[in-house]
Amino acid sequence: MFRMKGVNPPMITPFLENGDVDYDGLKTLVSFLRERVDGLFITGSYGSGALMSVEERKKVTEITVKAAADKIPVTVMAGTTNNRQTMELVQQAEAAGADAVAAVGPYYFTHNDDSVCYFFEDMVKAAKEIPVYVYNNPKFQGYPMSLELLKRLKGLGVRGIKDATFDIIAHATYQRVLKDENFDVVLGTEAMWLSARALGAEAFIPGLANAFPEICGQMYREGMEGNFDACRQTQFKVNRLREIMYLAKSTQLAIYAMLEIRGVLKSYPRAPFISASEGEKKRIFEELSALGVLDDSKIN
Repeated sequence: MFRMKGVNPPMITPFLENGDVDYDGLKTLVSFLRERVDGLFITGSYGSGALMSVEERKKVTEITVKAAADKIPVTVMAGTTNNRQTMELVQQAEAAGADAVAAVGPYYFTHNDDSVCYFFEDMVKAAKEIPVYVYNNPKFQGYPMSLELLKRLKGLGVRGIKDATFDIIAHATYQRVLKDENFDVVLGTEAMWLSARALGAEAFIPGLANAFPEICGQMYREGMEGNFDACRQTQFKVNRLREIMYLAKSTQLAIYAMLEIRGVLKSYPRAPFISASEGEKKRIFEELSALGVLDDSKIN
C-alpha cells in the first residue's frame, strides 16, 4: 500500500497578477521541488484548491503529475463542498497518475458524522486503485472529527489521515489507535515534527518546504536517524522561520514572498488574498538573512 514518506510540502498554486493560474510557473515550482522533497500534496489549503474551478484543479493536477516525472509521488486534495464534484476530481486525479487523494470533511455547512461518512465512502468508491486520506483540519472544514468518526472512516476504506489539528495529544492517539499496516498517519505541519517523530511519524506536510525544502529535509533526516539533539535545534530554527512567515499576515502568503526572495518564482496569490507588500517582503528578507537560511539554501 502507498504510504507517505518524508517531506511532502502542500504546494502552493502560482497565479498571475490578473488572477489566472500561472501554469508555466507551476512547472517551474514542481521542477524546483522534485529534486528536494519526497512528495507533493497539491490543491489543498496552501494550493488554493477551494479558490479554483474544478477544471483549473484538474489541469493543475495533470501538469503537476507530468512535471513530477515519476521522481516523487503526488497526493491530490480532491475535496469540495459536495460528493459529486469530489468524486469527479478523485477519478480525474487517478486517471492523471496521482498516487493518492485526500479531502477535508465537506465544508461550509456543519455536517453530522453520517454525512461525513457518506462523503468519504463515495470518495473510496471513486478511487479504484489509489488510497484516500482524510485531511482532518477542524479550522478549515468548520467542525472537529472525533476519534470514533475516524474509526468509522477507516472501516469504510479510508487509508490514512493528514493530521492538521496541531494537537500533539490527538496525534499521539492517532498513532496509537489508528495506525497499522493498512492506515497511514501523517503530520500536517512542520511545527511539531520532532514530537511527532518520537511518536512514530514517518512523514509530514510542511508549508515551509515550498520555499525552504532543505531545512525541512534536514529536520526529517535527523528525526529518522534518532538524532534528537540535532533535530531539536533544527526544529527551533524551523519554528523561528514560521514566526517570520507571519510577517506576511499568513503562512500561505509568506511562501509567495519567500519563493520570490529566493529567486525561484515570482507569482501571486489569488484574490481575495493580497500579496505581501514590499515593506513586508523587505522585513522577511532581513529576518531570513539574519537567520542565515539564505546562505544555507543557495539554489544550484
